[in-house]
Amino acid sequence: MEYSGQKFDVIVIGGGVMGSSTAYHVAKRGYTTLLLEQFDFLHHRGSSHGESRTIRATYPENYYLGMVVEAAKLWEQVQSEVGYKVYYKTPQFDMGPSDDKSLRCVIANCESYSMPCRVLDPAQVSDHFSGKMAVPDNWIGVLTELGGVIKPTKAVSMFQTLALQNGAVLMDNMEVKDIKKDDGGGIVVHTSNGAKFCGKKCVVTVGAWMKKLVKTVSGPLLPVQPIETTVCYWKIKDGHHGEFTIESGFPTFASYGEPYIYGTPSLEFPGLIKIAVHGGHSCDPDKRTWGPPASLESLKQWIEGRFSGLIECTGPVAIQSCMYSMTPDEDFVIDFLGGELGKDVAVAGGFSGHGFKMAPLVGRTLAEMVLDGEAKGVELKHFRLARFEGNPKGNVKEFADQVSHCKHRE
Repeated sequence: MEYSGQKFDVIVIGGGVMGSSTAYHVAKRGYTTLLLEQFDFLHHRGSSHGESRTIRATYPENYYLGMVVEAAKLWEQVQSEVGYKVYYKTPQFDMGPSDDKSLRCVIANCESYSMPCRVLDPAQVSDHFSGKMAVPDNWIGVLTELGGVIKPTKAVSMFQTLALQNGAVLMDNMEVKDIKKDDGGGIVVHTSNGAKFCGKKCVVTVGAWMKKLVKTVSGPLLPVQPIETTVCYWKIKDGHHGEFTIESGFPTFASYGEPYIYGTPSLEFPGLIKIAVHGGHSCDPDKRTWGPPASLESLKQWIEGRFSGLIECTGPVAIQSCMYSMTPDEDFVIDFLGGELGKDVAVAGGFSGHGFKMAPLVGRTLAEMVLDGEAKGVELKHFRLARFEGNPKGNVKEFADQVSHCKHRE
């Protein structure tokens, strides 16, 4: 094996968006970096593929808002280095019952952060969208400027390209089976094809496979449940295609309550708009069904009620399967693994279907953790593994209406 005798400063396991971003940040700082991926690079078997993810700062949890603001700046910085766009800006529109606790927390967080937001009643919603969108009488809308679409596969490729340009070594089809302490200090990574790689530090970002790998490596069972979810694309009626595009100013959007629904403007497929339910069913990432969701009735009814008859709601014209890695509280896991591996191995996972937008910030944070021993500028107390000790539900939320293991958010 060509690199088996080399000791890398950092070995990153997992070539999705989080691992690729981490490899980029480590290599950019001048450290020798190895990125290992168990499948082909840019595969469609995990959580980092496809054509669109939303970026929004409208979170009920106040600790995410500042992270999104910083991540948005980093997306612009990184895409300027590679020379093409992965971040397409458009406003964010949230809607839901006027008494929804999560939505009320969103408004309060925007106000406390001095982030401009407009709270619209149903008549104002209809006026703002020129009749294209409507909400019930007891609902409100919340319009904020920090929104947009991230192109996922293109973004992963961007981080990998920049990692390579900064000297990183990238190897795919390298399934990691174990991570051991090295007698001489550092760690040794073992792969299923018999290869061994030595590193001073290691970062594990394997998405839906996190629970399996960490159990093998160190014993503890992380509360990270893989969820198979389905993204749906719906046909915009003829004569209205241009009204739902980013170019026309149509926003990324989310609807609070049950079910929680999210979507993006028409971008990747002309004449189609992405509208999906944030949820799915538990799965083994190696034994997925790849099938359509069990029922779309509530989503069809929502589309019929929101889009003034301009979207064909009889059924989606295209579907794509993806995976979430859910924690009980839907907060991330970003921490050192501890135990025998101590601070030599950092783990990041459980991004719960809403972490992609944070990728450049998560990568920078993980690089700082393994290179400097701590992260700067990001408060990680909500993401510690210790929050689950004696408390399987994790962080306590004041808006329990939105946090439930199989009622998931975008």
